Amino acid sequence: MTGGRVTVIDIAQAAGVSKSTVSLVLRGSPLVNEGTRAKVNAAMRELGYVYNRGAANLRQTSAKSKIIGVVVNDLTNSFFAELAVGVDTVVQSAGYVQFLANTSESIDRQREVIASMREHGISGLIVSPARATDPLDFKPLIAAGIPVVVVVRSLPGAKVSSVASDNQAGMAQAVAHLASLGHTRIAFMGGFPDTAVFHERVSGFRDALAVAGLPFQEAAVVPCAPSRAGGVEAIGRVLEAGDPVTAAVCFNDAVAFGVCDGLRARQMEAGRDFAVVGFDDVIEAKTTVPALTTIAVDPQGIGRRAAQLLLKQINSEKADAEAVTTAVRLVVRESCGAGRNEVGRASI
Repeated sequence: MTGGRVTVIDIAQAAGVSKSTVSLVLRGSPLVNEGTRAKVNAAMRELGYVYNRGAANLRQTSAKSKIIGVVVNDLTNSFFAELAVGVDTVVQSAGYVQFLANTSESIDRQREVIASMREHGISGLIVSPARATDPLDFKPLIAAGIPVVVVVRSLPGAKVSSVASDNQAGMAQAVAHLASLGHTRIAFMGGFPDTAVFHERVSGFRDALAVAGLPFQEAAVVPCAPSRAGGVEAIGRVLEAGDPVTAAVCFNDAVAFGVCDGLRARQMEAGRDFAVVGFDDVIEAKTTVPALTTIAVDPQGIGRRAAQLLLKQINSEKADAEAVTTAVRLVVRESCGAGRNEVGRASI
């Protein structure tokens, strides 16, 4: 192999076939029998070869791909839809198109869609990695000179750029606000413990309790899927356990919406019987009933910043890693009970 990059000639030698046969396999030609095709595909897998379809289509020109890959872990969460809109506003004005894919937290699906994007010759990748992603998964992209920007979830050891919100500062604001309303038993609800963002937000929660002079208890951290259904489950567990918790800071707005749903199912109201604070400030937060108190992180802004960082790297042909932490702010609405005469108490 020359310069560490696998070529068609390398594949041909490994499979014991001609270069032209390998080319026919890559083009999906029916002229190649299945046995030979299987040998060539096996050789490609063994050598880690990725067919760059975009480069093949543009071989006779000096044009560059105008495709940006965007891979998210949960497109059912409106946060990521807003983030994708932010990315699109920037890449579209720069003459690029967005190739969007959802992994639903599947590592295998993530690898498949990224491989497909490489085949189509993406110029760069923005990714919110699935749970338990191996940082080494992005090494082939970096080696191929394809810039990568990780968003929302940090990926220590990946040696790629990142854009994430200030998780600890956000949790500090949320806890301080609830403490100012008189709450002394506050829970943290939501998130997967095997993600870095979960630990960052729990760390902020723990530190903020200490600053407020409140004790931290492990039982007050209630992990669950970062979804509406997860929030329903989490508040159910807390209420059924008889724990005298009166308020919760949630991993994200989706969990907070679920907590409000779970309270409503028990004839309780967020902001009256139990205080709820979310994290994200998605579009629905201001229109839901009751309107959600939350930590605003500006998902569209994160998308725009990630796209700007990626385009900067593409245009400079450099992949120097940069870490960007975006500011957050508390937005007080109705779900926390601010403005009521008495602090809400869960009827447990």
